[in-house]
Amino acid sequence: MSGPRPRTDDLLIVGAGGFARETAQAVRDAAAADVARGRPPRCRLAGHLDDDPALHGRDVDGVPVLGGCDRVHALPAARVVVCVGSPRDYAVRARLVRRLGLPADRYATVVHPTAVVSASSVVGAGSVLLAHCVLTAAVRVGAHVAVMPHTVLTHDDEVGDFATLASGVRLGGGVRVERGAYVGAGALVRESVRVGAWSLTGMGSTVLADVPAGEVWAGSPARRLRAADPPALGELHAAAAAPDEGRPDPRPHDGPATHDGPGSDNGPATSDGPASPGGPGSQDRPATPGGPASSGRPDGSNGIGTGLRPETRMGSPVA
Repeated sequence: MSGPRPRTDDLLIVGAGGFARETAQAVRDAAAADVARGRPPRCRLAGHLDDDPALHGRDVDGVPVLGGCDRVHALPAARVVVCVGSPRDYAVRARLVRRLGLPADRYATVVHPTAVVSASSVVGAGSVLLAHCVLTAAVRVGAHVAVMPHTVLTHDDEVGDFATLASGVRLGGGVRVERGAYVGAGALVRESVRVGAWSLTGMGSTVLADVPAGEVWAGSPARRLRAADPPALGELHAAAAAPDEGRPDPRPHDGPATHDGPGSDNGPATSDGPASPGGPGSQDRPATPGGPASSGRPDGSNGIGTGLRPETRMGSPVA
């Protein structure tokens, strides 16, 4: 006797910029993959939510913008994924998740059907993995993480909540990307390096030493350019003052998986890292190990849960 028919959940994408549009396409691709396997789609794209009133009532790539972000509370049966953020303000996703105040089980995890996620890896609630990402062995990805296309995470990597890995990033084994860090497009991070909380690593950088929390590094080898911008430093300081306040539950959800990449809440966003000078600026200094960057949590766990079941196996979401 056959079991119960799989449920198709409505999905709301918070944001209507570049990242959100990429996510919407990933959801379509995931639904098409489900249909090709002879089963109902696990997600139905219900629409975008965006605080820009000029977008309300319009379609973005054929998907309606239903209203402002707070409309998530008027649609309690729908799953949610927050798709905002850019190099200009990569802390906006954390602020918006905190503002919405939703329980972890409202958040979907979006995984493109071409992504490869090993059975020993874990992906947290609200995270997005775009096309052709690879998580090889025992990789741990926290909640509300954006992983852009063609990004490779290798054995024992850990990525904290709200981090962004732009397109083409390569992490060596045992890398720890702390909470909220932004790693720019095409960056290479050597094995066992720690990328500090709310730091930003410029596009195309080669990271050979630990990046301290709250700093901007770029170059090959990467070296310090300056302190991070005020929104990121604000999150860093808030975490130091109240480490558990506003933290989402990092546990993966038990619902459908879908997919996408990072954008802006105020307009098109890019998956690329920041445009950075080709060489060191006036504040540059040789790259030196910065020591472990603070995760903002007393246990140093960086918001990455333990003992969690994999969300996906070899590119296909777990049913």
